[in-house]
Amino acid sequence: MIVTRTPFRITLGGGGTDLPSFYEKHGGYILAAGIDKYMYVALNVPYADRKVRLHYTQSETVDDAKDLKHELAREALLAHNIHDGVEIASLADLPAGTGLGSSSCYLVGLLGAIRAYRQRPATFEELADEACRIELDVLKKPIGKQDQYMAAAGGLTELHIAKDGSVRVERITLPEYAVDEFTSNTHLYYTNVQRTTTDILGEQSKAMRAGPSAVEDNLLKIREIGYRIGEAIRAADFDEFGRLTHSHWLAKKELSPSVTVSAAERLYDHVREEFGVLGGKIAGAGGGGFLMLYCPGQNSHRLTKFMAEQGLARLSYRAEYDGSRVITNVMSSRAVPMHLPQPVPA
Repeated sequence: MIVTRTPFRITLGGGGTDLPSFYEKHGGYILAAGIDKYMYVALNVPYADRKVRLHYTQSETVDDAKDLKHELAREALLAHNIHDGVEIASLADLPAGTGLGSSSCYLVGLLGAIRAYRQRPATFEELADEACRIELDVLKKPIGKQDQYMAAAGGLTELHIAKDGSVRVERITLPEYAVDEFTSNTHLYYTNVQRTTTDILGEQSKAMRAGPSAVEDNLLKIREIGYRIGEAIRAADFDEFGRLTHSHWLAKKELSPSVTVSAAERLYDHVREEFGVLGGKIAGAGGGGFLMLYCPGQNSHRLTKFMAEQGLARLSYRAEYDGSRVITNVMSSRAVPMHLPQPVPA
């Protein structure tokens, strides 16, 4: 049995500029933070038969991995020439469709488990690149690169994405007391709305590839705000982060009418006026999931109580400095079953 643990993330700045349609023209910038909520992927090798068994919100049993309906699991197994004789299960601290990168967490965690089994260790950059290749190149998903890199890297992390798609990863290091202040003031509330981001991101990519547009102008603005958010975080000027997040909210709304939902928008306007919330955003591409609000400490408890009265529970979280990693591996002393290809050097 091999088990991996992969952290979810919250995006703090630059969201949307990691799409190929944008960074191929202008280069992208993402600032995000890993949190202590995780995707767990378990891989086991059965000895009684050669079936592929996959357990997620559904269960699949097939003779060959190429017949799996779950795209990410299918392509991850095929990428490592595993066609049969494996069982995979996943569990998560948070539901899918909440804007915190669950799909890429699953893929990165599964690739890490497969690599541990095949004895093919990889750096976090290699793991992220492999996940990007599967999602963007093989499956042609209209998504960006931040989720894969944040799942693999964790931490408070900047991603500088060049026009050729290469990613330079830079850590931001803050004193522990500053990180505690930031997480205390940066609230996450679950909206009880789950959604997929592909439609929203697909609209943005289509608009970008069509030529100069309001979408392109707003993404340029979002990247510039992202740079300024990075400067504020490095200076531990978290109130400035909050104010910049509000500017980001306004620019993000211009990308698509699907980015926000009317109920969340009304609630956002109210808490800004009544509780001193400086800024906020819908996590991920928008449309549901978690609502992030930056509220200075003196109003924090009042805001939490008010949001609970609205049926929105606050998610308690802390920073996670590690990326995806193997937390259990009890296969290392066991022979590889003969029906699987023998491990070879990477």
